[in-house]
Amino acid sequence: MGVSNISIKIKGLTKRFGKVTAVDRVDLVIQKGEFLVLLGPSGCGKTTLLRCLAGLEEPNEGKIVIGENTVFFARRGISVPPGQRQVGMVFQSYALWPHMTAYENIAFGLKLKKTPREKIPLRVAQVLRDLGMKGLEDRYPFELSGGQQQRIALARLLATKPPVFLMDEPLSNLDARLRLDMRSELKRLHHDSGATTVYVTHDQTEALTMATRVAVMNEGRIQQVGAPDEIYQKPVKLFVAEFIGMPRINLLSAHPVSTDQRLWFQVGDFRLPAAWLPSQEEVFLAIRPEDISILLHPEPDTVEFKVYGVLPAGPEVFVHVVRGDVRLVVRETRQLELAMDQRIWVTIDPSAINLYNKASGQLMSNGEAG
Repeated sequence: MGVSNISIKIKGLTKRFGKVTAVDRVDLVIQKGEFLVLLGPSGCGKTTLLRCLAGLEEPNEGKIVIGENTVFFARRGISVPPGQRQVGMVFQSYALWPHMTAYENIAFGLKLKKTPREKIPLRVAQVLRDLGMKGLEDRYPFELSGGQQQRIALARLLATKPPVFLMDEPLSNLDARLRLDMRSELKRLHHDSGATTVYVTHDQTEALTMATRVAVMNEGRIQQVGAPDEIYQKPVKLFVAEFIGMPRINLLSAHPVSTDQRLWFQVGDFRLPAAWLPSQEEVFLAIRPEDISILLHPEPDTVEFKVYGVLPAGPEVFVHVVRGDVRLVVRETRQLELAMDQRIWVTIDPSAINLYNKASGQLMSNGEAG
């Protein structure tokens, strides 16, 4: 199924709708053959950015280069039509023609590209076979399940062999189990095709499990671009730290303290060991739920809490613990017998704590003056 993959370069891209700036001076390079996910909350500009790439929206400023071709350049008045951009798109709604069979929907794109008539049946048969849809060519969209409709939309994309795949939340209309199966199918599809893929979603699990790189967006701007584990473990901004992760990250306001040759963070009425201290008087500590451990008996450098709630989730359990005004969520893989209001002690690996500048929300590094 392989295609000749190409890169995408976006420079200073801005799109406004009246007084609302949906995409705000975005710079982004999408590498050849990568699976890049645009991730962010509703209204962050990710779908608008994708539609600008497709040529379905015309930006107000900036430049887009797909492969060797400049498809949009505001200053020179260049705006290449969608059909000439070497891209194929799958929409959230699948956008299948209701009066056409599965075969006719897939063949439609080939006819638009003026594919020789005798080659169309062979190409349609091939993509149906590749996607496990052989035998469904004569069915209309209303006769297909949501998963089957989604595969027909993908087959229509694959049939034309574009070097760039653009996908706008294609799994959001499917149930949870089918969504999980289709993530694997899409990753396999990307592997087999080699196409440069840009995928929009607000689902962080989808992003982290499918992407080679994730671009997190908020208010029209890209907050961070990186590999999924980098986005999760070292979010460069507080917004990214809070947006990524389920359950959400624990965020604590703390004061750095140095006493008796020990480094600490003062949080409320207790202290947590610190790997290093910033120069600022107050910072945010961000701690993932899996980086906190529960002990049933006190040990050195542990802090007493009380069990507020226990939420079993199959192979893991989420434990909410409280101490005064401080509340933490702990992800435990052990099957602990915990009771409501039970006294427990928590321990946190100092190296697992990320520190954020309270004013700017930026990640801080060891030795930073703030």
